[in-house]
Amino acid sequence: MESAWFEPAEQRSARRHAATVLHSRASLALACEHAAHRAAAALLALRKPEGYWCGDLRADTTLESDYILLQLWLHPPVDGLWQPPTLPRLLKAQRSILDRQLPDGGFNIYPKGPSEISATVKAYVALKLTGLSPDSEPLERARRVILSLGGLQAANSYVKINLSLFGLYPRKHVPTVPPELVLLPGNVLYEMSSWTRAIVVPLSIVQARGGIRPVPAGFNIDEILAPDAAFRLPRRGRAAVLFHHLDKVFKLWENRGSEDIRRAAIRDAEKWMLDRTRYSEGLGAIYPSMMYLIMALDSLGYPSDHPDLNEALRQFENLLTETPTDFYFQPCFSPVWDTAIAMFALGEMGAVLPELEPALTRAADWLIAREVRHRGDWSVKRPDVEPSGWAFEFANEHYPDIDDTAMVLLALEHARASNPSAQANCERRALNWLLEMQSADGGWAAFDVDNNWAILNKVPFADHNAMLDPTCADITGRVLEALCRRGLDPAHSAVRRGVAYLLQTQERNGSWYGRWGVNFIYGTFLALRGLRAAAPAEAADSIRRAARWVASVQNPDGGWGESCAGYNRNRFVPAPSTPSQTAWALLALLAANSSYHDALARGIHFLSSTQKPDGTWDEDLATGTGFPRVFYLTYTLYRNYFPLLALTSARRALEIRPS
Repeated sequence: MESAWFEPAEQRSARRHAATVLHSRASLALACEHAAHRAAAALLALRKPEGYWCGDLRADTTLESDYILLQLWLHPPVDGLWQPPTLPRLLKAQRSILDRQLPDGGFNIYPKGPSEISATVKAYVALKLTGLSPDSEPLERARRVILSLGGLQAANSYVKINLSLFGLYPRKHVPTVPPELVLLPGNVLYEMSSWTRAIVVPLSIVQARGGIRPVPAGFNIDEILAPDAAFRLPRRGRAAVLFHHLDKVFKLWENRGSEDIRRAAIRDAEKWMLDRTRYSEGLGAIYPSMMYLIMALDSLGYPSDHPDLNEALRQFENLLTETPTDFYFQPCFSPVWDTAIAMFALGEMGAVLPELEPALTRAADWLIAREVRHRGDWSVKRPDVEPSGWAFEFANEHYPDIDDTAMVLLALEHARASNPSAQANCERRALNWLLEMQSADGGWAAFDVDNNWAILNKVPFADHNAMLDPTCADITGRVLEALCRRGLDPAHSAVRRGVAYLLQTQERNGSWYGRWGVNFIYGTFLALRGLRAAAPAEAADSIRRAARWVASVQNPDGGWGESCAGYNRNRFVPAPSTPSQTAWALLALLAANSSYHDALARGIHFLSSTQKPDGTWDEDLATGTGFPRVFYLTYTLYRNYFPLLALTSARRALEIRPS
């Protein structure tokens, strides 16, 4: 009989390997727990006094450049001399722009990105207006970049439209946006994305009634016109020919059309705008539409003391951060979004911090008070649905956001509001609204249903790359997770259609395109969480392929990073690791229940080793997407609440439970 202590070599090796793996899992779980506790404490400290979260939302120099042009509109030169009352602010804006000039002289649209023509043209004009000589070193360098990229003629339509309002670009060579759009039958206006709607309606009034505003004596920008480039409207495919002919008709109508019809269109457009400033922080609650609203009201002759014009100016200037050292505009505010994700990340920890429950209750009360209860643009296609949902901003009742609504439902799962009955009714309405906002293809978009008239992408002013609001994998994944965690059966038709949509939109390499975050890592993380929540058997192979792809793009330092350049190249483009994208990749692997233990371990090590002593992380790159290839966002809280969620989720997955 063998001694009790005897153990064959094979068994001993297997036992030691198992012990090493268990120890590794235990160590990783402990590392996650320690880092998560520090992150949670830091996140709780970032709450506003009212109990919500709202980080700065940063963008590129185009916002400060547009601000300078808006001041020229509002305060025109007198006798050729431009000395606006806002001159001290303009000089701060000038410095803010110059501080972000690239070594080659241009300006980019995302951190570490290359010079971009439209941003550089806007910056050049703004800097020259605020007193820099074209012979100055900054403008000489910027001019060289502009000419190397095709000159002013290569800028996008909105740059040219804005310049044409001051006679700085030929009016006949920019797209016409007629106010008669609001009179077209069949609700054609509502086939455009919500943000495009909110931009083109006031812009149509500006073009129709604003005239050509003066510039300082002798001011022009002829030096940035490429000598060999033609003036022409943008062309995108054969369908563009039709819209080019229509543009000619619109221009003819401007000069010879019925003034009675035009007046009626402008009245309707004016009413449309003003109606959508009620219960809102300005038209659309986003920078471009708020800027054009100011210009439109001024074009219509609103006096400087008119309450609507003053309110429009006040809301717009609220977007400005001005300190002795900083001057920048935010494109909008993100309190509902930041609050919901922060709550969800904290709530997923469980009751581990004594201050957590009261903090979540206060945040839940804040969110419930901001439920949308008025019918917005979405109701044109869903007229019989009870209003609900949440906007992205503090107040934007006409535009509740499907993505935000799903995120709020996930957050409220972990919080008990002061009024349980009000919370239950609110959640019931929001859940029903989400179900009703599913598009015919099974997916969910941001603000509307079935907003997919692809031909509208061919109109001459569609080169902002956001004419439509189509369904996308990232929002669909989040909505599926919210619906299933709220108790919807996986066999429910909405869930089955959402799953089918995700399986159909998966890329060949196993990833998913991310519309609202950069890019394939973001889309893949949310698609996988949606599929995990729905747990469809037919998704098993898709989930395995997605996990394999995520592991394959991990950086050598253990983190993950992806460049905004991927939108231009239609493929994943690696970048230095960021905390937010590393968190998304870890959440994707965890959602896939993958066997990529080494990838998970290295990702956890990256987050724990780069966490600062105060529990936060640094992040230099933009990981949010406004309009792909055109406008990107840096959410300054992404770097903190997404790693917390990833670490908490990893700790739970790695926990060793008694057998």
